[in-house]
Amino acid sequence: MIIFVNFRIAHCQCESSLWEKANCLEAGKSKGPFLFLVLEFGAQRTASTSMAHIPRNGVCAECGVNADVEKHLELGKKLLAAGQLADALSQFHAAVDGDPDNYIAYYRRATVFLAMGKSKAALPDLTKVIELKMDFTAARLQRGHLLLKQGKLDEAEDDFKKVLKSNPSENEEKEAQFQLVKSDEMQRLRSQALDAFESSDYTAAITFLDKILEVCVWDAELRELRAECFIKEGEPRKAISDLKAASKLKNDNTEAFYKISTLYYQLGDHELSLSEVRECLKLDQDHKRCFAHYKQVKKLNKLIESAEELIRDGRYTDATSKYESVMKTEPSVAEYTIRSKERICHCFSKDEKPVEAIRVCSEVLQTEPDNVNALKDRAEAYLIEEMYDEAIQDYETAQEHNENDQQIREGLEKAQRLLKQSQKRDYYKILGVKRNAKKQEIIKAYRKLALQWHPDNFQNEEEKKKAEKKFIDIAAAKEVLSDPEMRKKFDDGEDPLDAESQQGGGGNPFHRSWNSWQGFNPFSSGGPFRFKFHFN
Repeated sequence: MIIFVNFRIAHCQCESSLWEKANCLEAGKSKGPFLFLVLEFGAQRTASTSMAHIPRNGVCAECGVNADVEKHLELGKKLLAAGQLADALSQFHAAVDGDPDNYIAYYRRATVFLAMGKSKAALPDLTKVIELKMDFTAARLQRGHLLLKQGKLDEAEDDFKKVLKSNPSENEEKEAQFQLVKSDEMQRLRSQALDAFESSDYTAAITFLDKILEVCVWDAELRELRAECFIKEGEPRKAISDLKAASKLKNDNTEAFYKISTLYYQLGDHELSLSEVRECLKLDQDHKRCFAHYKQVKKLNKLIESAEELIRDGRYTDATSKYESVMKTEPSVAEYTIRSKERICHCFSKDEKPVEAIRVCSEVLQTEPDNVNALKDRAEAYLIEEMYDEAIQDYETAQEHNENDQQIREGLEKAQRLLKQSQKRDYYKILGVKRNAKKQEIIKAYRKLALQWHPDNFQNEEEKKKAEKKFIDIAAAKEVLSDPEMRKKFDDGEDPLDAESQQGGGGNPFHRSWNSWQGFNPFSSGGPFRFKFHFN
């Protein structure tokens, strides 16, 4: 039984029923001095159960509080309309604190939470609204939507059915019926997905789960199930995407972080693996599997970081040793073996060890034929070995996969110049030294050949002419290769003694006759030694 007593009713802006007038007064939606006293027996709600609120002058003792709540609600409503969500939220917080039984304050705060993408925070407020006002169909319909997105199909269906039983508006009725049909479909698809998973038909399971997750976007369990299917189908990166979403949707989801870390580890991404396993340990520092995995990843990560630092310092031999340790530390994951060999190949190439570089780079390219880094490093090694055709082929293959790489473009041009140059005069071949020979090796080779081919050693005129030509080539080779600037030009594919390759022409100063070399001492290379030879 409800007894309604009206003390000086002003102009209430609510519906005319007694209960709605009471709600109106609680929300502060009337103008002028008023007081309602509602006594309810056997009901959930009481607007006032005591005469203590009735002052002698007939003015409500709580009107000041209600006025403040109304002020917060109105200001929050304006801020929400203006898109100032954070400020609107502060006003609705104040309204809830001022009147914990005001369902309108909870509903508007839930609206802001939803606008901010904070569905988890909105759900308790919508539940509170429904507790305070059971027939608030808008709140129940909205909660049903959220429960459906979370994959809580039974709870969502319960809300939609109650909306239909609560005398809803025409639009609310249509929406509730539509959502019920959708929920039934999700129930069917979930059952089919689980059956397919149990039957190891992961492709079919993924198809069903794709359709469900278009609706139940916040269902962490279904995302974890689809991640398992992706793993079984050999698509770890798709699995990682689902597991990352699940780690955010479910609180303290250590299992998701552990799986993400192990997947990154298998992919060879040790840095991201380390980052994810640390997230697991933040939630549970005693997690056994996460801790054991953390120790392994940390050890591997330290070795790789150390090796890369050595490469930056140009300490290629030490870096090679570190990467060999990486392969020993993790022999069961092929990705680390390939990446380690790729970097060892790079170290050998930079350290001018072409034979070793070609061998290791070739091992990498057997597994990954399109590995651009290995192709570039092997091409550089081929150049040192004067295998220009092979170098050109590697650079061209690399360019097909990365046409904007300037290093590849410059390397290819250099290899083409060197090939053309090799078809003319090759100073390294003349002296019989490698392209990476030191200056001392060049001088030594020159002295030996100059002594061997000095024209005075030959009596026969034909042999003497042949020796003169050979001696001139030897002297020219020494001149170019012992001068750092001239040698660099030659290494870049330009012959500094060839008039055709010199811009502006001007002739070749080293295309001289034997007479122009008369008196030239081939052994005066700037060192402390001077030799004098007498030929009979």
